[in-house]
Amino acid sequence: VQLQASGEGLVQAGEFLKLSCVASRSLLPVAAMAWCRQAPGKQRELVARWPSGGSTIYAGPVKGRFTISGDDAKSAVYLQMNSLKSEDTAVYYCNIYTHSRGYWGQGTQVTVSS
Repeated sequence: VQLQASGEGLVQAGEFLKLSCVASRSLLPVAAMAWCRQAPGKQRELVARWPSGGSTIYAGPVKGRFTISGDDAKSAVYLQMNSLKSEDTAVYYCNIYTHSRGYWGQGTQVTVSS
């Protein structure tokens, strides 16, 4: 199974981007979906997590600006990023978890210029 992410780009601070990630085949039933990111010289960190049937979790720096959503039927996860800041510059990775294992996307670059 491969997770194909799209939506990478170079934008200015204050602008928006939407990332999408779709699995190459159905991963039903989905247990959770998430986005993580890794900035240059930093460790990978959780951005947002959407547990199927539960409450979403957002990292403090993105709360109120980013929105994660998922489509179980399509085995897809999305990340709407508004009011982007230079500190949001990173490689973003999507994750989809079944009850037996997790899957990672290949990473997509988001660059925000100030």
